[in-house]
Amino acid sequence: MLIALVAMFASAETYNYLKFTKTNGSTVTYSVEGLKLTYDNTNVTIKNVDGTATIALAEVQDMYFSNEAGGNDFMRGDVNNDDKVNISDVTALINYLLSEDATNVNVEAANCNQDGSVNISDVTALINYLLNGTW
Repeated sequence: MLIALVAMFASAETYNYLKFTKTNGSTVTYSVEGLKLTYDNTNVTIKNVDGTATIALAEVQDMYFSNEAGGNDFMRGDVNNDDKVNISDVTALINYLLSEDATNVNVEAANCNQDGSVNISDVTALINYLLNGTW
């Protein structure tokens, strides 16, 4: 574990941001300037020049360094932008695929399997998420 943390902080020196992808598909981004991470059994606490934030470890799907500042401003799978991921999003995604009408559709959120294109595989990924609760 110590070796992994040392390697992680060595990597931080070449990147400007630390990003967390949450289990709901959203991404939060933190500057690495003055970065200090602490863990306990349930949370990770992020301290940097901007302040302090805490994320529940159960909500963390992925953590990585990047030079891109922005996190996504949408929830993966929330195709109809109602701040929920449910069967209505499956319907909206299927309608979009059949009609190619992007009215009221968040195409970025519709890329559920995150392969860069929106197709029937995203419907499968979204249904699997609804059934299993994980991407």
